[in-house]
Parts: sequence; C-alpha cells; structure tokens
Amino acid sequence: MAKVSASESLTPVITIVGPNGDDETDRGSSRGVRLKKELGLMNGVAIIVGVIVGSGIFVSPNFALRYAGSKGMALIVWILSGILCMVGALCYTELGTMIPKSGGDYAYIGEAFGPLPSFLYLWVALFILMPTGNAITALTFAQNILQPLWPVCTPPSAAVKLIAALVTLANEHASHQRVGGHRRS
Repeated sequence: MAKVSASESLTPVITIVGPNGDDETDRGSSRGVRLKKELGLMNGVAIIVGVIVGSGIFVSPNFALRYAGSKGMALIVWILSGILCMVGALCYTELGTMIPKSGGDYAYIGEAFGPLPSFLYLWVALFILMPTGNAITALTFAQNILQPLWPVCTPPSAAVKLIAALVTLANEHASHQRVGGHRRS
C-alpha cells in the first residue's frame, strides 16, 4: 500500500508498504505510485476458468452429444476444446507478461493497433459484449434452476426471464457492496 504525504522539505514522500509490512520511503524518485499486485496462482486460475468456461459448460453438452454421434466422440470434442482453451489461456498469460499494463484487452489492442481501435473495442465491450455475456449467463442459470420444477416440459419463458433479471440485479448489487472494508470494483 502506498501513502503520499508532504515532508518539511516539501518533497513528496511516497511510503510503500512491502508484503512483509516493512515500509520503504521514496523521496522524489521517478518510481511513482503503483498498484499493488495481489493476484496469486489460484486467483489467476479462477479468473481464466470463469472466463473460458463460464456458463457454456451448462449450455453446450446438449449440442455436443446430439451432433457428435456418440459419447466417446463428444468426449473427444470436449478434450480438444479444452486443449484449445488452454492454448488461448497461455497466449493471454504471455500477453500479460509481455505487456504489463492494466486494462487487459484494451491495453493489448492499444499496444498493437493504437488508441482508436482500443477505444472502439472498449465501447463495444461495454455496450455489447459484456451485457450479452451476462444475459446469457443469467438466462442459463435461471433455466437450470427452474428445470427441476418442470421436469416434463420447459419452464415458462416469463419465469426464466424473471429469475434471470433477479439474478442480474442481485449480482449488480453485490458487486457494489463493501467486502472486507473495501469497495469491490
């Protein structure tokens, strides 16, 4: 954690608290204030699994089993898809180590193609990609939660949409609450 204060000489003092709790004082150096890196291996694995797998694991087995022809072929398709996802995750890992900027896709596209494409990607992600991904996840969750209540037929569309809307609102509300004294972002 970094604390910025003024000393008697009016030189900015940046106190950086190390992982062991020891303070390092930096007077007027060019290091500046940086974000504390807090993601560990398990956090990284959880993020990658959540992004790649998402709700697709609950939607696609139906189609994989239907069009693969056999259970063995469906399993082979799943294994090959898992390998492809692992290659994508490794590529993302390499991008993260080669371009150590915050912003993810925005930073990577900005580094490769410039500010205009990264800006356009940011707006497309904000208004199209993220909302549709969240809607698909909420609808899939609602469908799977309601399916045991209607075992012989599909749940009513209105009930699925209502549960999906409630889940989306609950998720939005929870993402803006304080957790452990810190506001989640």
